[in-house]
Amino acid sequence: MEQETRFNQVRFVIITGLSGAGKSIVVQSFEDLGYFCVDNLPPTFIPKFAELLRQSEGRINKIALVSDIRGGKFFESLQSALEQLKELSIEYEILFLEADTLELIKRFKETRRKHPLWDKYKGVKKAIEQEQKELELIRTKANMIINTSTMTPKQLKEKISRRYTPKDKYQENLSISIMSFGFKHGLPLDPDLVFDVRFLPNPYYLDDLRPLSGNDKRIDEYVRGFQVTQDFMDKLLDMLKFLLPNYLKEGRTQLIIAIGCTGGKHRSVVLANWLKEQLIQVGYLINIQHRDIDKT
Repeated sequence: MEQETRFNQVRFVIITGLSGAGKSIVVQSFEDLGYFCVDNLPPTFIPKFAELLRQSEGRINKIALVSDIRGGKFFESLQSALEQLKELSIEYEILFLEADTLELIKRFKETRRKHPLWDKYKGVKKAIEQEQKELELIRTKANMIINTSTMTPKQLKEKISRRYTPKDKYQENLSISIMSFGFKHGLPLDPDLVFDVRFLPNPYYLDDLRPLSGNDKRIDEYVRGFQVTQDFMDKLLDMLKFLLPNYLKEGRTQLIIAIGCTGGKHRSVVLANWLKEQLIQVGYLINIQHRDIDKT
């Protein structure tokens, strides 16, 4: 019973729908959300796969499976597989993707891919219409139907992210790396945002503070003790609170923020540490690196 309870805390999503409607983009989106994904799984294996996951004792708690017309004769057993899941008391969701016929025809022409039913019906339009008929029943059982006709890949990814991420965990979709550095040692190669804090008062010019780093409490208190530093921190945090949710909407999953001072030992370290604390409180996943803190 305890094992069943743990498994029913798992999010188990079955992705299906029309060929060309965007299932590959959706699978990538689920992978970015940390789901264990399997593409083109024959329905016969779905109950067996679920049983294996149940035996994993909660080590895998987010699963997304794609099962569609590519399975041929195997796909006909999807209804039976869903009934078996119910008999096993395994909860699941069905995500169905579709698009208008003309849009699907356009996509197949642009990509020069062959519809899975092309060989049987000798034409894209006929193949699409037949697929619509064969999927009609499973469509009625879907928990969510997305028509991707007018959606860009980014918009589709955002919709999946918002639908399948708990609201209190949404920020975790964006992994943020914060790097402190010294301009005299060269700019980092791959930051998305760079902030220059060389205008802040520099503890380097005080003999008793020079040997210390920004990780030292005395340096932290010195740099933060100026009004100009407080004003900068307020403005920086306000800007990032605006930018980060919009990066999430765009579908970004990673962001590198670089903060630089002259040598990368004092001011940039203090500001990077402070920013890490602030963004963790908001709910973001943060990695921090002080690139030049030990350089002379």
